[in-house]
Amino acid sequence: MKKIEFLSCLDVFGNNCIRVRLVTENGSLTDVMYQYETLIDGEWVAIVRYDCAHGFFHRDVLFPNGDEEKRVIEVGSLKNASQFAEQDLKDRWEWYRERYIKKLKNK
Repeated sequence: MKKIEFLSCLDVFGNNCIRVRLVTENGSLTDVMYQYETLIDGEWVAIVRYDCAHGFFHRDVLFPNGDEEKRVIEVGSLKNASQFAEQDLKDRWEWYRERYIKKLKNK
């Protein structure tokens, strides 16, 4: 088993990143995790996570009050799941962040 972990920054300031964990066995992808994290008031906060926990690929959207919204994502292979998660977070991180901040203000 080989585990690869890294951060990929989404903005020039490094305040918005995707944390990635990929696990392979014999060259095949066996587990993925993509998590969008942002710096708010000097602390790193996880806002959206894609992973295979619970035995299926899904997205967790995390909220300031501790609630989370879980949605099953059906994309076929783990390779497709990995590509889907990465692209969604790259395309929509600003929207996810704005939504989180709005809920934080209403908390």
